[in-house]
Amino acid sequence: METDMKSLPHSVKRWQLRGTDYDPQQASSLRFSSWTPLNNKRSNLQLFEERMNLVLHWFDLWTDRQRKHLLYSLFTHCTKSQLKCCRDLLMETLPVTQVDFTAVLPRFLSLYVMSFLSPRDLCSAAQVSWHWRLLAEQDCLWAERCSTRGWFLPYTPAEKESGAWKNHYVSCVATMDRLTPREAAEQYGTLNQQSLGRTEEEEERRKERRIRQVIRDKLQEEKRHSMRTRRVWGSYTKPEGARGGSTQTGRPSSAITFSSWPSLSWPPRTVGSPSVCLSLDREQPMTAAQSLERVQTSGPRSERLNRASGALSFFTSRPAVPHTAPPIHRTTPALLLLISNRIPAYELLLSGVKAGVIVVLYDHRGTLSALLTQVDSAITGQRVKRLGLLAPGGTEEIRLLHSRSLSERTLLNPDHREFWEKLCGWVVPSEERGGIDIFSPLAASASGAALIHTLSTLTGLEVRTPMGLATGCFQSILSEWSHSSVCTGLSNQPAAAPALQFVCESVLQGWCRQAQWMDEAVEEMRDCLGTQLQRVSLQARGRALGHFLWEKICLEELCVSNDVNEALTEGLTALTRQREIRPLEFLAVFLTRWSKGKEGEEGSGGEKWRKGAEDFSLAPHSLIPELPQTALDWRGAAARELHYSECLYLGRLAAVLKVYQEPLTAALNSNRAILSYADIHIVLSPVTQILELNRVFQVELEVRLQQWGAEQCVGDVFVKLCSKLRVYTNYLNNYTTALRTIDKCRETKPPFRAFLKRADRTLPTHMLSLQELLLCPVWRIQEYVTLLQALSLHTHTSHPDHTHLSSALNTLLAFRDFIQKLKRNSERDGLMEETQQMIKGCPNLSEGNRQLIITQHAALLRSPDEQIPDSLRTYEQVSDVGLFLFNDALVLTRRNVHHTPFALTHQSTHTFLASVALSSLAVREITHSRYVCHAFVLEGPCRSWVCATDRGEEREHFLSVLRSAISSALTGLQ
Repeated sequence: METDMKSLPHSVKRWQLRGTDYDPQQASSLRFSSWTPLNNKRSNLQLFEERMNLVLHWFDLWTDRQRKHLLYSLFTHCTKSQLKCCRDLLMETLPVTQVDFTAVLPRFLSLYVMSFLSPRDLCSAAQVSWHWRLLAEQDCLWAERCSTRGWFLPYTPAEKESGAWKNHYVSCVATMDRLTPREAAEQYGTLNQQSLGRTEEEEERRKERRIRQVIRDKLQEEKRHSMRTRRVWGSYTKPEGARGGSTQTGRPSSAITFSSWPSLSWPPRTVGSPSVCLSLDREQPMTAAQSLERVQTSGPRSERLNRASGALSFFTSRPAVPHTAPPIHRTTPALLLLISNRIPAYELLLSGVKAGVIVVLYDHRGTLSALLTQVDSAITGQRVKRLGLLAPGGTEEIRLLHSRSLSERTLLNPDHREFWEKLCGWVVPSEERGGIDIFSPLAASASGAALIHTLSTLTGLEVRTPMGLATGCFQSILSEWSHSSVCTGLSNQPAAAPALQFVCESVLQGWCRQAQWMDEAVEEMRDCLGTQLQRVSLQARGRALGHFLWEKICLEELCVSNDVNEALTEGLTALTRQREIRPLEFLAVFLTRWSKGKEGEEGSGGEKWRKGAEDFSLAPHSLIPELPQTALDWRGAAARELHYSECLYLGRLAAVLKVYQEPLTAALNSNRAILSYADIHIVLSPVTQILELNRVFQVELEVRLQQWGAEQCVGDVFVKLCSKLRVYTNYLNNYTTALRTIDKCRETKPPFRAFLKRADRTLPTHMLSLQELLLCPVWRIQEYVTLLQALSLHTHTSHPDHTHLSSALNTLLAFRDFIQKLKRNSERDGLMEETQQMIKGCPNLSEGNRQLIITQHAALLRSPDEQIPDSLRTYEQVSDVGLFLFNDALVLTRRNVHHTPFALTHQSTHTFLASVALSSLAVREITHSRYVCHAFVLEGPCRSWVCATDRGEEREHFLSVLRSAISSALTGLQ
């Protein structure tokens, strides 16, 4: 038996172990390994491990085919539980990446993804599978595409009918009257084909444009030559023998001179010569620019063409002349307009600035000295006729800069006093009609009127501001204006609209009426994309400037005739006065009548056409009642504005009840509830209480206005309203809860979402949404304050209404401060939540009274050798960091930038890096050198960080805020 056992192979054959790490001793120890010691667990485990190692060793030596065969054999001997374990291991090791998203995502998400496909792509997606076809033919995907094109189903689809809207879309597209590319080319021609119907007059125009372009090129060439050969600045003397006047002496240094052109000496005109003598005065030859203007504007087309041809021949044959004409001095002072970049949509205002107005767009975060330097470089030493200021502000102060507010209390500070003395030194005196125009309604309050009087006394100039008799964020600019004499008691005669001297009326009106909405949108964009928008704006301006300087643009090809401009202007003006459903047809009819009337205007039908044009359009509907045009009862004007705006306010509150509360309550009573009774009560019941209170106030105010007189009082009505401000207090305390309830119901209840989509921004809601209508009481409080300030200003102290007005004004001012406090608390909590979600791995930030002050993006630097002096030390950028400054700590994050494909935007993610208490933080600036720019060091108790910003202004602003926060933190510890 023992001999047989020795002759039989036990584990493997010897020839199979040839070439491996076969150990004879180990093989002899495992010769009888088929015996398993079941009673000894330790020996059993040891034997199992030895066998598994041996199998794995064999597995490593086998080929891929042998390994697969072994795995197949093992899987066939496994149970279901063992196969499930293998499946889980495979899924964990090799996760599935290509899965049909419609089988994994919910159905509504799959439909949302497919909603971005075009109709052609949807039809292609329907051919993937039956499930995709079922999704791609849903009516929710095709109904909107049909309705936007005006294609509506002629019947109502059945409940289980699928693909009705898709079939309707396909049938409408199939029956469209369209042309194939070949038919379109035969009918309209192609881009490369030249028009065969070009008239002789068009050919003449093209030839004239080419000639003018060549003339401009020659003018530019002469100008460059004159700039190269001119004398040094300050030592200019006119060469002897130059034609046209003597050397200019005794001119004021502040006058602006235009670029000097080479004087043109034209040959005398001969009979039959096509050239023309452009010098009307023999003693003073015309400049090249004037000669070009005369060529463009004189005579019929053929004569102008001949003259331009002669001028062209002269320029091509005449050598460059080094002589220059005397400089031209501008004697009429210009207007200066200062615009803060905190004004919403200031680009729109810049597009409407009139000719002769010097605009200075300054940074709201700057300083007074920087603003003076910017103004000095803009006006280049000349004096201006009037100074305009458009900056954020109210009835009591002007937020001139981020850290500089102009008010009655701060005007006499040394820095403000020096700023206004230097700034107004560039304005002509009052004897020459010089003055200051401030676009904030300072004349509506007593403190604002005192500020006007003090500023006028300080500068010696006339100061004009709006009187604040129009409600709205910036609409007071369109109301009546006053000047400094109103405050001094010299005259109550209102001034004409000074704002129209700076900006075109149409642009200013459009901006004023929409500035409130634009301000909110711009503020949100500044908070989210402030730094990025500023960088993109600088890049866009740089590209535009480079394109303008280096590219040649033929503006004549873009010009239209004056008749077309006049016709379109009158047509659009008439269209704005109408409430037309089909504006294009209205404009077509108007232009047809205008052309017919223009043809007969030269005869006796001109006046008739003018009258017919006036009858064709309706009279405009003014939203603000007419104010007195003479020095009459300003108290009555303010009271009428108060009553009129109160009616508009009640109309908006009534829209909340009529459009939202009544349908929701009716649906609830009919057992088809869209919202529950509790949600309706939370959102809409406070509006009902405010509406009842203000209806009583409006009725009492209307009674007073019907019996208006010099001694009539409205202050007691306001006092009665102020005694019931608890209704507004409850509304404001519930306002945040109401908004959250609306958002929650909108997300969780599809019927309510559909209801809001039908009701929001319609004519009954004054084109506002429910959330915007709920904000009306907050706006109304500010309007009450402005109108009460105007009433108090124009009410004498001996008037019986003065005491009540003062009491009501003080109450509403305190209530306005309460609203501002609620707003700041809400913004602070929201900002802390956003910051907590933005920073990954950040500890809890909502502790105590912590507030976020500023956020700054920077680059984290590192020096390879710390022993090198600071002036010679080089740095390399390690990563991008984000600096979040709180009132008690500084949080540093690692910022990762992810650029969006096919776009210029990018997104940033932040990962928590470190936090340092401000009480133990030190700041040190690094001197600007050729190796590092805009860098600073943050030194904590354990380590330090070297950071650098992109621009020097960012570093200065951040460090100033950081030092102030450190000082406040140290003061709080003491």
